[in-house]
Amino acid sequence: MTSTLPAWLDPLPDAAAQRALDRWAIEQRGVAGLELMERAAAGLARIVEERCPAGTIAIVCGRGNNGGDGLAAARILRNAGREVDIQLLCEPDALRGDARVNLDRLPGAPPRPFNPGTMLDARGIVDAILGTGASGAPRGLVADAIDSVALAFSRACNVVACDVPSGVDASTGEIAGSAVRAHATATFSAGKPGLWISPGKDQAGEVFVVSIGIPVGERPAEGAARIGLIDGRVLDELPTRGAGATKFEGGSVLVCGGSTGLTGAPSLASEAAMRAGAGYVTALVSASLHTIFEQRLVEVMSVPLPDDDGVLVEAALPTVLERCARADALVLGPGLSRDAGEFARAVAAHAPVPLLLDADGLNAHAGQLSLLAARTHPTVLTPHGGELARLLGVENDEVRAHRLALARRAAREANAVVVLKGDDTIVASPDPDAPVAVSRGGAAVLATAGTGDVLSGVIGALLARGVEPFTAACAGVELHRRAGRLVAERLGGPEGAIARDVIEALPLARSAPRLAASHHGQ
Repeated sequence: MTSTLPAWLDPLPDAAAQRALDRWAIEQRGVAGLELMERAAAGLARIVEERCPAGTIAIVCGRGNNGGDGLAAARILRNAGREVDIQLLCEPDALRGDARVNLDRLPGAPPRPFNPGTMLDARGIVDAILGTGASGAPRGLVADAIDSVALAFSRACNVVACDVPSGVDASTGEIAGSAVRAHATATFSAGKPGLWISPGKDQAGEVFVVSIGIPVGERPAEGAARIGLIDGRVLDELPTRGAGATKFEGGSVLVCGGSTGLTGAPSLASEAAMRAGAGYVTALVSASLHTIFEQRLVEVMSVPLPDDDGVLVEAALPTVLERCARADALVLGPGLSRDAGEFARAVAAHAPVPLLLDADGLNAHAGQLSLLAARTHPTVLTPHGGELARLLGVENDEVRAHRLALARRAAREANAVVVLKGDDTIVASPDPDAPVAVSRGGAAVLATAGTGDVLSGVIGALLARGVEPFTAACAGVELHRRAGRLVAERLGGPEGAIARDVIEALPLARSAPRLAASHHGQ
């Protein structure tokens, strides 16, 4: 049974769900398919005019409904006085249904066959080749047309994609072969996962959602989205600190990590946990480096642990577990050192509190994710792409190509919530039927050293305050993103920002939850 999205996730229906919604609107609610296409085309034409207010527009149309949208948009643009060059990838007689109706309605010159040997020569290009239902590698004339549009993009022509850039899997963001790269995408009814998950996200440009009149209210179960964009409403789920609260009611967080040359990571995670609302934070660190932490961390307690030349060893386990008995969450891994793998595995296996595993805490479980599945307390993993590749024993390129599928796989194997970091950060649960969340991104400030440690501290603080793990992960991702955007606003851009700037922006990011957020970095 598919889970319902929480109210703070904006639905991203995949191809099958969107088809079900279209069919329901037509068959059950009496909305004509031609009417849906007309509204889609009107929105597409409007965006094309905004992006390319002068000059010839070339529209490349496939044989399906996506091509029908392109033909209807061509009519609207011609009626507005624009010069439109329409190129078809099939014989006119091959068009059926609503697409054929819009071919017959077309004023002016009829479409001409697409010629793969001719460069598209126009100020604006509309990609109406493939729609949301397409998957797999494009072939033949379709692949040639996609390559021609890609060449036009490289020549600085303004490219607008119809519903989804052709060659991008609308449901996953995967790209099996050639794909259009657009400056903007006009997508219909709702956003699609593939427009927000890389590599598809990188092809979509600015995304505009065009309402096409699918009725609101109760909808068919098969039309329910399983993936959603994280909205600021998730911050309403977080507890607040009342006037009579004590530091112990804010949750106690342990941060365990650090090694020679890597004292900054646990310090950043500890300070981020404090800024995210934890009432009490304790850093569990190497005894030989303890003086450094005592000097760096003013508001954070620190406890020295047995080590070997700055690297934590298994002899530290009893102290860590004893401290866990008085804590509400543990962040394990920032700056830990790969040489501390046995220690990290032992702590993860036995820690009787919610656990966030990051950095070398993750690397200690490379190829051994199943060890985490036996834990009886909640687990959250926060890998970047390279760390996820090591956890699953795959190449980095495979993670880049299949981010959604591999985040889900890791969540199942580890029985954990997985936060796959990136501009399209993905949050997946171990239950394959549970919702998946995607960050809106657009915070280039976060592409700098130390910000991952900040995220670990933030989520650790929310776990310590009793927030359900999936919600804590999503809220942490959103707080982190918003703090990054606030830093960019203050500095006039992302250049020169450091992780400490993000930490300092966390309280304001929470107190201003309606911080403007639009599409792909807007």
